[in-house]
Amino acid sequence: MPDDDVRRTRPSQLDQIPDRDPEETAEWRASLAAVTKAAGPHRAAYLMSRTLESAADTGTGVPALPTLLETPYINTIPTAAEPAYPGDEALEARITAWNRWNAAAMVTRGSKLGLGGHIATFASAAWLYETGFQHFFRGKEGGSGDQLYLQGHASPGIYARAFLDGRLSEAQLDRFRQEAGGDGLPSYPHPRRLPWLWEFPTVSMGLGPLSAIYQARFNRYLEHRGIKDTSDSHVWAFLGDGEMDEPESTAALALAGREGLDNLTFVINCNLQRLDGPVRPNFKIVQELEAQFRAAGWNVVKALWGAAWDEVLAQDFDGSLLKRLGEVPDAQFQTYATRDAAYVREHFFGADQALRTIGAGLSDAKVLELFQTSRAGHEPRKVYAAYRAAVEHKGSPTVILAQTVKGYTLGAGFESRNANHQMKKLTGAQFRTMRDLLELPIPDSALAADLVPYWHPGENSPEMRYLRERRAALGGPAPARKVVAKPLPMPADKPFKALEQGSGSQEIATTMAFVRLVKDLMREKETGRRWVPVVPDEARTFGMESLFPSAGLYSPKGQTYDPVDRDQLLYYKESKDGQILNEGITEAGSLADFTAAATAYATHGEPMIPFYIFYSMFGFQRTADQFWALADQLGRGFVVGATAGRTTMTGEGLQHADGHSHLIASTNPAAVSYDPAFAYEVAVIVREGLRRMYGPQAEDVFYYLTVYNEPKVQPAMPAGVEEGILKGLYRYQRAEDAAQVKQDAPRAQLLASGTAIHWALETQKLLAEEWGVAADVWSAPSWTELRRDALECDAARLHGEERVPYVTRALAGAPGPVVAFSDWMRAVPDQIAPWVEQDWTSVGTDGFGLSDTREAARRHFGVDPQSLVVQTLAALARRGDIKPETVKEAAERYGL
Repeated sequence: MPDDDVRRTRPSQLDQIPDRDPEETAEWRASLAAVTKAAGPHRAAYLMSRTLESAADTGTGVPALPTLLETPYINTIPTAAEPAYPGDEALEARITAWNRWNAAAMVTRGSKLGLGGHIATFASAAWLYETGFQHFFRGKEGGSGDQLYLQGHASPGIYARAFLDGRLSEAQLDRFRQEAGGDGLPSYPHPRRLPWLWEFPTVSMGLGPLSAIYQARFNRYLEHRGIKDTSDSHVWAFLGDGEMDEPESTAALALAGREGLDNLTFVINCNLQRLDGPVRPNFKIVQELEAQFRAAGWNVVKALWGAAWDEVLAQDFDGSLLKRLGEVPDAQFQTYATRDAAYVREHFFGADQALRTIGAGLSDAKVLELFQTSRAGHEPRKVYAAYRAAVEHKGSPTVILAQTVKGYTLGAGFESRNANHQMKKLTGAQFRTMRDLLELPIPDSALAADLVPYWHPGENSPEMRYLRERRAALGGPAPARKVVAKPLPMPADKPFKALEQGSGSQEIATTMAFVRLVKDLMREKETGRRWVPVVPDEARTFGMESLFPSAGLYSPKGQTYDPVDRDQLLYYKESKDGQILNEGITEAGSLADFTAAATAYATHGEPMIPFYIFYSMFGFQRTADQFWALADQLGRGFVVGATAGRTTMTGEGLQHADGHSHLIASTNPAAVSYDPAFAYEVAVIVREGLRRMYGPQAEDVFYYLTVYNEPKVQPAMPAGVEEGILKGLYRYQRAEDAAQVKQDAPRAQLLASGTAIHWALETQKLLAEEWGVAADVWSAPSWTELRRDALECDAARLHGEERVPYVTRALAGAPGPVVAFSDWMRAVPDQIAPWVEQDWTSVGTDGFGLSDTREAARRHFGVDPQSLVVQTLAALARRGDIKPETVKEAAERYGL
């Protein structure tokens, strides 16, 4: 343990506060050091705890143990302890000024068209970004670089910088929020819209923080599994203090702390304002966040006050100033930033005599500087010190709480105003004020036109030479998304053939069929190690425990205990190079894992094959917003809704019985959705998914499959059905192949997906044997893909191209009405109704789920075979193919 002299030289947050009796302080410190040396650190800690308890009991103003998570409302790093600044502050100030100007100009020019945009966020955070771009953020030349999760509302500033460094033109800036022509700039970070620049979508608030944590964790996963050295990659997440109210923002803080993700830094821009007003009007958001992050095991660096506060804090001999800073609520600080010096003297310094004395020694200009401009987030030396402390800290993630003024440099009409999030443009007078404040060489004549001009210092200017040198030293431009094609070889046919041959007399569920397939694929020599199983604590439910000892569950600490089931064949095995990500009960965390793996082909140049398998509806229903972000980020992989269907899970009931996820998935343009009926369909779909997502012409889609926990004999694959499986519809069994039917028998077409194919086959049999009706059974593995093909055909016809939808062609000439059904609500098969030329009837499981046997649940929803017989007879009766009395007779016979 270091001696007391060494510890005394360590920079402390309290160094900013004068010590009126240094000798007494030294004696207390020496006493603690002596106890530690004589009796050990545990005894010293016990004595300190007892002392703090006594202080609380006697009312002494010492924080009680639970509030030790909060430190004083001052900077963590004193000015005297700040490292030397390595850059040219004057040049960086001019570069930052140009970015501020062009960001404001871009949004203002766009507002002429009524397109809007946000100015105030970047204005407050400009130095938080610029310091990173000049000294910390690594580019992708020669490696993965850093991963930057940039605050969505600050995007104008990022575009302004890309314009300055030559990656965007004035014409492109003028197409901000004008994307219909194909060459505009998206409003926020959208990789799908601007894939060479944006790497992560972050404007769906709360998802950025969650994704950043799992990205940092996945970086470690890649390194520990020997796939890529990511030790030089750092994840930076830029967030708003108001954004931290989203539950997703803090959902995984404990994970980051528990696993010691020191490759991760959160930078929270604490401008104390959210969209409508103060974040914590009557409280202090910085202190709240500090306690929350410290409790989760994070290193916290507070960068609150600028250098102007140093001399004022040095006069605080009795702690009155420190106390006052800690008790003033955030909304009052915002008011101080907008009022005159007299108001601040009365309401801040007038709180007690000691403060009045301090205030009396300050000029009006100094008072205004303290409360209007001197925030640490606006001073590059303060920001650099905080960032340096973050990247040098080891053992835990770091959060930087940087205090700023929202709308800084935009003038009195913007700064710290409640409405500044909705303020979309500056007036000509405001631009002139901004120009003068930033000392930009823009003449008045250039500001006379209706549109304020963009400005560039020139390609050979000192600013541009400096900017290029700094980015070259850091590995190229940032942010940047870089994709180098790296197709994966297709697996051998053997794993797929096993499912295509059927299960013989053995009954297996399609969930188990999928797991067996993936288990075999994970043994593939070339691609097996690239599979990333992601499970939210339901692996045993899905029959995946067989993967535990072979693939292992990933843990950065390995297995530090003797597992209770160590003597069993399928024991719970954790390892540092484990392949399975078992996340516990968090679908949001599991999907964040999946997203990091699904985009590793771009982030790290390493294509991974994630499959995220979740329970029933607790995937798309619970995390649909994340699936949208996954699509925006161009993720690839397999999403598996296991134990699917509204009637297939016996006994689980309303909140578990899924009848609508396919409808939710159909709204996501990147989701290729299938509801396979048989194991061989699973095999065909997975093989095609691997080709489309990981082959030479890789597509930016992800596959969603629903599989069931209902054991059934799996048939062998009929010849020639592959195209129909992938397109979404094929005839599985003709009426004549199932039973003897008369040549002139009434005919019908039964379309079914997933486990409903078995109801269809029973319905086919009952219709033939009891009612003399000949019905063909069709398997419809994807209602959504059929609809998408039909929509494309409709669009093509509008342009003069004659194209007939596949579903229309497949059913062409099929006699009788079509009855479509599944274990989903009717709206799922109804997607294709407009393109079916036959009379259409759909049957589904609309309504809430319930607990009962499968048979009883299906009778309740009217999807059991007997109910489907009646529905088919009713469809025939409406056409006049049978007598109406037959329908009534059937209903009475089956007790409906």
